[in-house]
Amino acid sequence: MTTTLAQIMQHLAETSSQPLYQQLQRALREAIDKRIFAPDEALPAERQLAADLSVSRITVRKAIDGLVDEGLLVRRAGSGNFINTRIEKNFAKLTSFSEDMRARGRTPRSVWLKRSEGTVTPEEALRLRLSPGAPVFRFHRIRYADEIPMCIEYATIVASALPSLDAVGVSMYEALEHAGKRPARALQRLSALLLNAEQAKLLQAKEGDAGLAVERLGFLRDGQAVEFCRSIFRGDMYDFVAELSTP
Repeated sequence: MTTTLAQIMQHLAETSSQPLYQQLQRALREAIDKRIFAPDEALPAERQLAADLSVSRITVRKAIDGLVDEGLLVRRAGSGNFINTRIEKNFAKLTSFSEDMRARGRTPRSVWLKRSEGTVTPEEALRLRLSPGAPVFRFHRIRYADEIPMCIEYATIVASALPSLDAVGVSMYEALEHAGKRPARALQRLSALLLNAEQAKLLQAKEGDAGLAVERLGFLRDGQAVEFCRSIFRGDMYDFVAELSTP
């Protein structure tokens, strides 16, 4: 493990003018991306890393401090530094699941449960401010980060916002952006729940495990609602955060 990390460090030293601790941070990120360290696995002790890589413990500590601040590593008192498998989502930023995963170095993908065309239900008509009988597209899928199921997504999109049902690939927001209909703002509601048997099976969890339900209503800049989405997240894999300030 450390031999491979040392090789990454040697390559960086030959090609980078960055300070040594930043080179070590990059090497650790690359090692995590290459799965040299498994998810939720402890890194070698700081003293061991310093000895194996021929750097000072101060350099190792500074590099790890930065990765902890980024949320890539987590410190556990008395146990060491671990790969952080939890995803932190800024609740105040309107970004897509795919964008969030790529920002964390994860690969997003979907397993489709259902794609369909139809007309609005009474609840959808109320939320999306549509007339009865208005056409919509429905997209139901399981969202993955690498090979880990993170959430079940049930999205309803106003049909006029997309050219066709098949326009959505990996990212729904990318498809909406290409159509010039990406939401510019949204109302989101977060609530706690316990996963039922079906949700637990789809998310590879246990029935009764903690989950998070997020409802999002997305609007264009002119105020038109185009998206109503309800997602069920695994409570053990996701943290929602928001930056608050006084008025």
